[in-house]
Amino acid sequence: MHFKKDDARIIRGWAMFDWANSAYNLVITSTIFPVYYTVITSTREHGDKVTFFGKTFVNTALANYSLSVAYLLMAILLPLFSSIADYRGKKKAFMKAFTWLGSLACAMLFFFKADKLELGIICSSLAAMGYIGGVMFSNSYLPVIASQPNQDRVSAQGFAYGYIGSVLLQIICFVFVLKPEWFNITDASLPPRISFLLTGIWWITFSQFAFRVLPESKGLSSMSSYANIKSGYQELVRVFRRIQAMKEVKRFLVAFFFYSVGVQTIMLVAAGFGEKVLHLGTSKLIAVILIIQVVAIFGAYLMSAMARRIGNISVLIITVIIWMGVCLSAWKLSSELQFYMLAVVVGIVMGGIQSLSRSTYSKYIPETANDTASFFSFYDVTEKLAIVCGLASFAFIEERSNIRNSALALTVFFVIAVILLFVLLRTKKTQE
Repeated sequence: MHFKKDDARIIRGWAMFDWANSAYNLVITSTIFPVYYTVITSTREHGDKVTFFGKTFVNTALANYSLSVAYLLMAILLPLFSSIADYRGKKKAFMKAFTWLGSLACAMLFFFKADKLELGIICSSLAAMGYIGGVMFSNSYLPVIASQPNQDRVSAQGFAYGYIGSVLLQIICFVFVLKPEWFNITDASLPPRISFLLTGIWWITFSQFAFRVLPESKGLSSMSSYANIKSGYQELVRVFRRIQAMKEVKRFLVAFFFYSVGVQTIMLVAAGFGEKVLHLGTSKLIAVILIIQVVAIFGAYLMSAMARRIGNISVLIITVIIWMGVCLSAWKLSSELQFYMLAVVVGIVMGGIQSLSRSTYSKYIPETANDTASFFSFYDVTEKLAIVCGLASFAFIEERSNIRNSALALTVFFVIAVILLFVLLRTKKTQE
């Protein structure tokens, strides 16, 4: 397929993939699923303790541990998948496979009830794995479809599409959850489960826009399955060695790891945190998350505009410092008003830091057409390992202390990240 960079049609199609899969990120990881999960796994008899395959856990800790395992598995497998995709020219095929995995797992959550805990945990983990894989291959298209001067803007456009699409689906789900009587629904568990089914359908349906327009990369060879895997490892080693020789890329990835521990963990545990600390209830939590998503659209474009003025790394430093304030505020949180105010701040910095991180890394890697998936696999593995570290430490501290101290502990990761970003900024200025 012949194409040129900065083609508006291809960029819109690529952005529609964010529109499609961000519904999972909002409904499953941020709002309805965590609240539904927390409610149905909390009982008068056992409190917040649950039994999973015969072993007892704190309910929210189990959810965080299961996500950690999913992210860890993907961190191990993604570099191999991406290198095979680059070598065989199957980037879009892998993207489709992970999308089907995630969307079907979401749809299967329709059958998740209190007596089917194992089904809920397994399907939510598989959905996470599908999301992770799809996003990695989608990210790898950024330097392919957009020229370097436009990558901040295009990345922001993708996140903006994602926030808009996820909010639209969330509003539809919101109607089912808050007004079940409009649909003659008497089973309290049915509206959330319908939301999970709709998320799976939304995800796979709108992904088709991206699949129709995104170009397929050219493979380096055609070979047997065994040789394919072997070549995948060889490609992985080759790209790893190239990254080792790129000081700025290495330094950015280390800083990215530390602030991603905090950012991604906060995004994943926010709803559960609000329910446990303030007992806001489903409707208020969903409203808060919607506020965050809407504000995040503005945040993504704001950070892109700031980056053009003062540079990507400087904006990232400012944003990470704000995230430190978010952790400290969460530790002392005591009222609904404070939670709403904090939500607005989180929305601004959430959209900005995700969009800018993706485009910053895209600018650092070589302008190649055939191995961007391999390069971006290291970016995504770094983020996934950060999530594993963040969720595991959050759950560990919660089980031995409380959820407020878990939030406070994340500040340490942000402090380290700021220091590393300052070192990277000074290095860039010295080189200039």
